[in-house]
Amino acid sequence: MIDVVGVSKRFGRLQVLDGLDLAIRPGRVTAVVGPNAAGKTTLIKILLGLTRPDAGRVLLDGQPATDDGAYRARIGYMPQIARFPENLSARDLLTLLARLRGGSATDESLIGEFALDAQLDKPLRTLSGGTRQKVNAVMAFLFAPDALILDEPTAGLDPISSSILKDRVLQERTRGRTVIIASHIMSELEELADDVAFLLDGRIRFAGPLEELKRRTHQPSLERAIAHLMIREAA
Repeated sequence: MIDVVGVSKRFGRLQVLDGLDLAIRPGRVTAVVGPNAAGKTTLIKILLGLTRPDAGRVLLDGQPATDDGAYRARIGYMPQIARFPENLSARDLLTLLARLRGGSATDESLIGEFALDAQLDKPLRTLSGGTRQKVNAVMAFLFAPDALILDEPTAGLDPISSSILKDRVLQERTRGRTVIIASHIMSELEELADDVAFLLDGRIRFAGPLEELKRRTHQPSLERAIAHLMIREAA
């Protein structure tokens, strides 16, 4: 369980998050949605400990996320665009991560599922965008984390690879993992998400099950439900 309690963040005069409260449950996939500048990226950075809130706190299983960052070992993160040491190979990078984690057990099954073996010894700078995204996914799932934060995870992936990644997300859900996905692809989120957190102007405007959102808005899909909320809030 991840609890966001009263989290606020301001950059200069811009109030990016304003008293955010959100409970993210384990064994479920939570979609974080909202228009550009809604606060999604800042929320993710706070969950990862990359940005400190001005007020409020983040709890993991009831325990505060501490400033020393130790809790981040429990989180697998897949950014939209990964920044790799270009001179290393993917194999070098995975080995380095394993060593930094002190010999923690690794799950490299996605390497085989993505058919990445032939690409592992090539310098990362020579890999295509889609292949780099596959490496990005392997890194996120590598240590079987308790929580996964995935930012536009299928960007650049071909349909087969996208399906493989979605299947892995659903498998992790059945294992009781906490999964958070931020994406602008509503059809993808509808396929995966159990819960939806809709942000607008730094505030949560809806948080709850996807089906409840559709019932409340009387809309047949997530895309239309979110559009309905945005129009209503702008009125």
